Amino acid sequence: MNKYLMELIGTFFLMLTVGLTVIAAPSGVIAPLAIGSVLMIMVFAGGHISGGHYNPAVSLGAWMRGSLATKDVVPYWISQLVGALLAVGAVAFLKAGVPISTMAPAVLPTFVAEFLFTFALVFVVLSTATSKSTAGNSYFGLAIGFTVMVGAFAVGDISGAAFNPAVALGISVLGLVGWSAIWMYLLSELLAGVAAAAAFQFINMEMAPLKMVTKEEIREAIHLKAKAG
Repeated sequence: MNKYLMELIGTFFLMLTVGLTVIAAPSGVIAPLAIGSVLMIMVFAGGHISGGHYNPAVSLGAWMRGSLATKDVVPYWISQLVGALLAVGAVAFLKAGVPISTMAPAVLPTFVAEFLFTFALVFVVLSTATSKSTAGNSYFGLAIGFTVMVGAFAVGDISGAAFNPAVALGISVLGLVGWSAIWMYLLSELLAGVAAAAAFQFINMEMAPLKMVTKEEIREAIHLKAKAG
């Protein structure tokens, strides 16, 4: 359960930061910097435990890549969605009485913007956090957080810069985006996750998918080594 709990905690703080910095946001660059930074922090904090996805589109891409077991996909999604909804409750309490402006994003620009930067996010995650050639690196959290920050600066005024189905759910519940628009976010982001995984695999064709090793296999290997030694 530790990896599911980590996904819940990471997504909670990501969504919490989104809500607190976007609702009645001061002028300037606070929201993109804060959101990118909290994602970076949470990836560094939990990357070694759960992979630091905090995003159903990332989990989908990681599963296609072979770095997430099939049995973990749905629990990851549930943990991420629950984390986002818990954060919505915290934001609603902390920002009680603050007026919320509901965004009415245009369909095609929103779909394209969310697809492009979710693609970039998932591609960066797969390239820095699941590639054998970059295994053990110390910059993957920074790269992932900066990708979201750049996307928020680039298309925040077009789509709201969710790049994450859990965040899309959260901003819909908060009323930052109308419910009629949620399909644009969910569809574009999940498609982007699939496309990013396919692109990664194509570019790294010589790289075999990662094999998920079970605890039973580890115990068996230790037993055989002890028996042989």
